[in-house]
Amino acid sequence: MFSKILLIEDDPDIQTVAQMALEEIGGFTLVVCNSGAEAIEKARHFVPDIILLDVMMPEMDGPTTLVKLRGIEAMKDIPVVFITAKVMPSDVERYRALGAVDIIAKPFELMTLAERVQEIWSASRG
Repeated sequence: MFSKILLIEDDPDIQTVAQMALEEIGGFTLVVCNSGAEAIEKARHFVPDIILLDVMMPEMDGPTTLVKLRGIEAMKDIPVVFITAKVMPSDVERYRALGAVDIIAKPFELMTLAERVQEIWSASRG
């Protein structure tokens, strides 16, 4: 069982919904970051069990953030799930090639998000 999630998302509304779903419904410990730069800083101190990463963010997008996170020794093997509205098969293939274990489509369902993250985490553990 895991408990710590790092959410990297620049949209305050999505942050709020995800926080309700993951903390209140799922019972997880959640650290929310507004940007890739903030995530890189916080990840050094809060080593999560799984990372939920928005693809499209200003300044540093999700794929760039993922590359930088992978450069931190403690983050090398943490499963990463991209959260995005762009879920065409070619997009999904590209995200997986970057190292994402799965993709969660926006908008996601509040009541099932925690369960979905749990399923992805379990599957990533083989």
